[in-house]
Amino acid sequence: MTAAATEPTPEVSLLKQYIAGKWVDGSTTREIVSTNPADTRQVVAKLKGCDQADAVRAVDAAEAAFASWRAAPAPARGRIIAKAAAIARERKEELARLMTREQGKILSEALGEMEKGINLMEWFAGEGMRMGGMTQPSELPRNLLYTLRQPLGVVSIITPWNFPWAIPVWKISPALVAGNCVVFKPASLVPALAVEIVKIFEAAGLPPGVLNLVLGAGSAMGDILVSEPRIKAVSFTGSNEIGKRVHTLGGARGIKVTCEMGGKNPAVVWGDADLALALGGVMKGAFGSTGQRCTATSRLILDERIADEFLKMLLAEVKKIKVGDGMDQTVGMGPAVDESQLKTDLEYIAIGKSEGAKLLCGGRRLEDADLRHGCFVEPTIFDGVTPRMRLWREEIFGPVLAVTRAKTFEEALALANDCEFGLTCAIYTQDLTLAMRFSQDAEAGMVHVNSPTIGGEAQVPFGGIKGSGVGEREMSKEGLHFFTELKTVFLDYTGAARSSSIY
Repeated sequence: MTAAATEPTPEVSLLKQYIAGKWVDGSTTREIVSTNPADTRQVVAKLKGCDQADAVRAVDAAEAAFASWRAAPAPARGRIIAKAAAIARERKEELARLMTREQGKILSEALGEMEKGINLMEWFAGEGMRMGGMTQPSELPRNLLYTLRQPLGVVSIITPWNFPWAIPVWKISPALVAGNCVVFKPASLVPALAVEIVKIFEAAGLPPGVLNLVLGAGSAMGDILVSEPRIKAVSFTGSNEIGKRVHTLGGARGIKVTCEMGGKNPAVVWGDADLALALGGVMKGAFGSTGQRCTATSRLILDERIADEFLKMLLAEVKKIKVGDGMDQTVGMGPAVDESQLKTDLEYIAIGKSEGAKLLCGGRRLEDADLRHGCFVEPTIFDGVTPRMRLWREEIFGPVLAVTRAKTFEEALALANDCEFGLTCAIYTQDLTLAMRFSQDAEAGMVHVNSPTIGGEAQVPFGGIKGSGVGEREMSKEGLHFFTELKTVFLDYTGAARSSSIY
């Protein structure tokens, strides 16, 4: 374990909201303070949060900008996104370092997240050239049947703290390319990076009012970003509790809502697997980003024939993980995002012990030297976890891995599916038949064969089933289609030809 890296502390940023193309203070008297989770003595940013009136003003601005933005050709909208991607690439290192200071993930992971977000922006920029419909033959003579996609209007985008760059840009970019105007509300733990996202779009030439930023606690803004009558769609990523409320409120209004929520993702390592490959995948999936991702590997199902051998390998690797400040390039795992998440991690570790699971490693808060000023917990593994235990069923969002064993493939598949969530899963095997059966029968929106449960690519859909998500998928064309209405046009040009004839 390591002490926090010593670097000069940057000046504290005093943040503002962005409404109608202007940077303005929020109206609440409550000051929101963003601190470095690796050393909570370091303040990253301060701001006055928004209230309901601020949120309504943001909707006003978006509504006022919609007509002209909608009228801009889709390729022109795409070129602004492309320019934003280019600006982000120039600032990649700087923004990754800000991400590490504000959110806590190690610098290499922050750089990876920056690259992923830029790739997504580039993909959606190209969709400005491809946002077409289709034509189909009509049963009638001299009739043209075609479809087109049109923007919805004002949309709200609500994002979490764990991917403070990639998730906002993979929602904002398709919304803008489709011709919508956006009210963006990020998690209050990561306001500084959200401000930089908006500055990038502003520098790329986005007109005033097309993208608006409201910062602060969701409780202060109430349900405005879902219930305001002019909001035509909501894209949300976050907890199941809040996601279900967003879906309920949006559904009551009959608007489009997509909610990407929790995960309790299983990885199966079967007896014929390449164990070294599986080891690397489980390590990345379980302990990368301090386990703070919806796609994290939080359940491990081992073929009992190789279980002891694999756990021996796994424990040896986990002991090599250096925990500390992500700015230190020798560190392999950063802090929990804040004291609240750290408390949750420790509470679940205590629950695992009380339920009778066998603690193989970890389980402690780290408070040696400068680590005592941060939110650090050891990477933790429990063996002998059963499906009745809360460790197996509930999302922790921390570096806590629950392990069980299976005698048959059918048992392993049943264990993988025995969960209310269904975001992603993985299997490690050299048996093509088992891999195909798992891909077919696993109850998840995404399946990985011989690769970690984490990850996604711009050109394919991202999302889950069961308790992991409702509404349309994100990324790829599905991510763009969510922000559009599909219109079918029936054009009978027989009469038009007759009426225009001079003969």
